[in-house]
Amino acid sequence: MPNFTPAKVAHMFVDAINNQSLDRLSALMAENHVFIDSMGMKVEGKAAMREAWDRYFHMVPDYTVTIYDTFVKGKIVVMLGIAQGTYSADGTLSPENRWSTLAAWRALICGSLVAEWQVFADNEPIRQIVARNRK
Repeated sequence: MPNFTPAKVAHMFVDAINNQSLDRLSALMAENHVFIDSMGMKVEGKAAMREAWDRYFHMVPDYTVTIYDTFVKGKIVVMLGIAQGTYSADGTLSPENRWSTLAAWRALICGSLVAEWQVFADNEPIRQIVARNRK
């Protein structure tokens, strides 16, 4: 893989998320990749995170990230924007299950790979939708 700037790698990762491309996401993850969610929970390792993304894309088939601002300091990239999608228990995209929340992402880029991907977002909107759909 060419030697891209940290910002370029982070934006390529977002593009892979928005296209729900597990292959592109995997290609951009370091073997020891770490994902950290808003609750501080970690998923470690490229293979484990590929599986986690696959499950998430089945749960939120139209998940996308919109980035408004990007800040870079060395290997660290911070992006601000919106995460949005529609929760689906069965593949159906119902408007009442659509959610959107302000979010921030912190990426640690090593070479041309994402070593860490951390999300800061209010997950309460999707938690409420999931709970409502389980009733």
